[in-house]
Amino acid sequence: MRHGTIRTGFAVVAALWCAALGQAQSPQRATSAQRTEGRDGSFRLVETSVDQVHAAYKSGVLTAHRLVQAYLDRIDAYDKKGPTINCMITINPRALADADALDAAFKRSGTFVGSMHGIPIVVKDEIDTAGMPTTEGTLVFKDYRPTRDAFVVERLRKAGAIILGKTTLSEFAAGDTYGSLFGVTRNPYDLKRTVGGSSGGSGAALAANFSTLALGEETVASIRRPGAWNAIVSLRPTPGLVSRSGMWDGYPSPTAQMGPMARTVRDLAQLLDAMVGYDPEDPVTALGIGHAPDSYTRSLDANALRAARIGILRESIGGQSEPRSQDFRKVDVAFQKNVAELEAAGAIIIDPVVIPDLNALLAKRAPNPDIAEVAMRRYLARNPDSPFKSREDIAKSPDMAKSVPPSKAKAWEGPRPATDLSKWGEYLQAREQLLINISKVMADNKLDAIVHKSVEHQPTLIEDGINPPYVSGKGVPTLNTFLVYAASLTVPSGFTSDDLPVGITFFGLPYSEPRLIKLAYSYEQATHHRIPPKTTPPLNISTTSSNR
Repeated sequence: MRHGTIRTGFAVVAALWCAALGQAQSPQRATSAQRTEGRDGSFRLVETSVDQVHAAYKSGVLTAHRLVQAYLDRIDAYDKKGPTINCMITINPRALADADALDAAFKRSGTFVGSMHGIPIVVKDEIDTAGMPTTEGTLVFKDYRPTRDAFVVERLRKAGAIILGKTTLSEFAAGDTYGSLFGVTRNPYDLKRTVGGSSGGSGAALAANFSTLALGEETVASIRRPGAWNAIVSLRPTPGLVSRSGMWDGYPSPTAQMGPMARTVRDLAQLLDAMVGYDPEDPVTALGIGHAPDSYTRSLDANALRAARIGILRESIGGQSEPRSQDFRKVDVAFQKNVAELEAAGAIIIDPVVIPDLNALLAKRAPNPDIAEVAMRRYLARNPDSPFKSREDIAKSPDMAKSVPPSKAKAWEGPRPATDLSKWGEYLQAREQLLINISKVMADNKLDAIVHKSVEHQPTLIEDGINPPYVSGKGVPTLNTFLVYAASLTVPSGFTSDDLPVGITFFGLPYSEPRLIKLAYSYEQATHHRIPPKTTPPLNISTTSSNR
């Protein structure tokens, strides 16, 4: 493994893709015979949690150095070898040194430096981490090195987190997880299929147990789709809770939002606690003041679904969905079981809930290139060493022509598109009306949350995503990002008949994260749908092999 380097070459990866693919891999539970990887005393790495790691530190059976090394061993074995998941772009060259420093601090004081002490985290590679490049998944940015951490990364480091590395994403964080810099990222549950995008690398890393936690970002559906397709928990929080400074497509972009990703709801709540905070560099976070509890973990209640009123959204709202297709129906069969599970857990089900003019209003979505331009310039200006100052600088890169798919390069050609203020105004009006319509439906039915399919189709085949007509976004709901101020939490909800992961989304009004976390945790504890993939089983190693 080459620490601190970027793994490149779409052409090479694509050429080897067919040879590297295996058959679809059914999920499996770890058996006692497999519980050897990362075992130090009573500690087992695969599917470990923040609490389990901290308990192992306190009992002396684990050190941060050993934990980081165990994750690095898994990345070495499975990311560019074996199943070649290919979800890591850069490994932090200081990860082990950072772990050593935390171990020394704990040895001296007997206390943790913060809530994330010694917890390895991988970061979507559009979020700045000083000491490593931020590549945006494209050859254009292969040498872009920020001088400062993103606000959230700085908070996590102060809380004791170890930044393990940077994960793959779609080029410029838009679309599925294919890029000229790295090639394709494969779904650990079926190597022929995509992980979803654009936070697909973070989703795959968690699914394959390459890290304890992960950071993602969502502009359209970039956190929730990888969450569902990798059997992990993911949250796109209400804007105002989490800063976007030091993130591509940050302020004043209205929809882009950084969010936590984890294997369990409890881990997600703990990560969110460490992320939330006011940042003067992102003025939107002023709106979040007073909306965050002392700790989101206080919302964890295994019995929360009892008597909770849950509205079931049946209407298809996924982009390019094909309700009559067999693929759609396989997800629908799983969703039927999920609704029954909610009811079995004690929820009062209102099925269906009908939101007036839902799809007609969603069709009013419109872009604002002027705002996007300001956001990009603000992001680049944060780095005094940036070789790019403007859109024009980026467009001139000779590597732009290698973008995947080719339409990415064409989008940068010529002058910036003008904002259609008429359509933008129609969108703002539709956004307000839809929020009113949803709020009224929830009030009339006294709903605690609305539940819908996280994605209405199974993960698409990689060959369909990297070849014309470049199918990748089929069946993805974008309700929450259309509204901007809303909360959506995706939790694993089982597998289709093809052994592919599915998820359900708990949707709520602005700053309803505590309630959504409470409900999602109750569902998770009632069902325990999360199962690791067969393609990345435990390694036959032990952390005791290290003397450190």
